[in-house]
Amino acid sequence: MTLLDGITSRIIDTDRLSVNILERAGDTVDAAPERTVVLLHGALSSALVWQELMQDLPAEFRVVAVDLRGFGGTEHMPVDASRGVRDLSDDVALTLTELGIEAPHLVGWDLGGAVALQFALDHPVRTILLESPVSPFGLGGTRLDGSRLTDDDAGCGAGTANPEFVRRLTAREAGAEASTSPRSVFRASFVAEGFETEHEDLWVEAMLSTSTATGNYPGESVPSPHWPGYAPGRFGVLNALAPQNFDVSGIVDLPEKPSILWIRGVLDPLISDTSFSDPGHLGSLGILPDWPGADVAPAQPMVSQTREVLRRYTDAGGIATELALPGVGHTPHLERPAVFRRALLELTGYIGSPASPAPPTEAIILSSSD
Repeated sequence: MTLLDGITSRIIDTDRLSVNILERAGDTVDAAPERTVVLLHGALSSALVWQELMQDLPAEFRVVAVDLRGFGGTEHMPVDASRGVRDLSDDVALTLTELGIEAPHLVGWDLGGAVALQFALDHPVRTILLESPVSPFGLGGTRLDGSRLTDDDAGCGAGTANPEFVRRLTAREAGAEASTSPRSVFRASFVAEGFETEHEDLWVEAMLSTSTATGNYPGESVPSPHWPGYAPGRFGVLNALAPQNFDVSGIVDLPEKPSILWIRGVLDPLISDTSFSDPGHLGSLGILPDWPGADVAPAQPMVSQTREVLRRYTDAGGIATELALPGVGHTPHLERPAVFRRALLELTGYIGSPASPAPPTEAIILSSSD
């Protein structure tokens, strides 16, 4: 595990499994609760991707980055897809209990955003920063209102993963000779075209820490009578995000509503209303054959779904802000670190005031009037 200056790693043993966390040398466990930030990474990643942000946050903060189940240095136990992401959320909850952390500021990227929202449904949090999050209705197979296209969620789950990519991931292939290698996928899907970083080897290392054991990534797929011919199975992280298993739109009804900041890249190819991970969109482009048409298998409007749920959240008395970054792909905290850091500090109230009525440039406060 490659650690940058000032970052340390340790294992936390819980009653469920052993969880790896990253911390900053010198952070105090006595930091004020309003100065505690917990970072949750995305799929095909690990806590390693948070290290630059961890280095750049003020010393007054206690910062903890958690490796989710099946990623990084955390134990690779199967994910029960029927529970949505509750296996992952429950792991985080027990880890924070062991660390003596209550009601933190949560930052969740991609899959970590899904875990953050599930955590908030079950436990107190101060604020939530959602970075390129999975839709509140999961991945694929739903209309704008979250209603499901088929009763078995055809086209969702583990079957969406490219088998050749999974093979190379399992082989821990670090090169970029093939378009399906993890490094090539990072360049094409995680960041905008032309983005370069001296830490690319580290981000690929995080990808290669993904467990492809049975029950982890991507999971198992089962046949479906509906196009494109597969449906989610019982175990695995992608199956946990299928709409039959995952729906966190209930945040709208939380009695105590933490302020939410949603940061996304305008060029994100993965979390989009026209996502290149969505069979419905790929079918409409002719990339997947025998597409039955938009009436039967439309693309999932991922961004629009998140925006609509957060509008309902504000209508119900909460505060939610969207910050869309032009020229940025799936990983704003790597591509625009200064903007991301400032937005997080504003959200936590370290600078300005929490949920300031004057949001950052290109941000909008979501409301029913927008």
